[in-house]
Amino acid sequence: MPSFRNGPVEIAYLDEGKGDPVVLIHGFASNREVNWVYPGWVSTLTGAGRRVIALDNRGHGQSTKLYDPADYRTALMAEDARALLDHLKIEKADIFGYSMGARITAFLALAHPERVRSAILGGLGYKLIDGVGLPETIAEALEAPSLAEVTDPMARTFRSFAEQTKSDRRALAACIRGSRQVLSEEEAGRIAVPTLVAVGTKDDVAGPAGKLAAIMPNARAFDIPGRDHMLAVGDKTFKAAVLQFLAERA
Repeated sequence: MPSFRNGPVEIAYLDEGKGDPVVLIHGFASNREVNWVYPGWVSTLTGAGRRVIALDNRGHGQSTKLYDPADYRTALMAEDARALLDHLKIEKADIFGYSMGARITAFLALAHPERVRSAILGGLGYKLIDGVGLPETIAEALEAPSLAEVTDPMARTFRSFAEQTKSDRRALAACIRGSRQVLSEEEAGRIAVPTLVAVGTKDDVAGPAGKLAAIMPNARAFDIPGRDHMLAVGDKTFKAAVLQFLAERA
């Protein structure tokens, strides 16, 4: 896979298809393959005539691993996405993030609205403002000597997921400690690009989609029926809603 450097960080990414570009930003403890290739997003979007670019966030996948929580501030991770646009000489793109990736997308849209044609916030609703979704106890679970010693169900899920993806658990622990920034309602209200907020109806991590969309001047909500935070990613109705949203700006 190709990569580029943003200061001291090397960012790996995929770049497939032709057409208007859409940049995909994955969630915590995931990577471009797990979040976007395996659930069929890359094939769905390239099949719809889009150029699809998906990066591995710092600390994840094949990108540089860092161990200082300060290196994972959300604003810094948003600058990695902006630097990727610069590297590929893309002036403006649709930006689609899931969970932590949606938080990064929101920070990017606030800091660089001229680079964001539209924003899709998947797996993140009002927790963009009120709390950060995932508890910090997940960092402790990632650092535990073994999975058997993790008893909290959510923390155990993420520890198991990190093991399955062969992730650097120490880097992930630093990431979850360092990327816990929120936006104020006033800041979220300044994100004026067309925005789709999509959250599963059984998601107990993200916060309500409609409550966030109501704050933003050009946003709408989509409730992914019957899905929790993990299973919403590859949902067919989610894909259909995203394709419709993107087609409106074709």
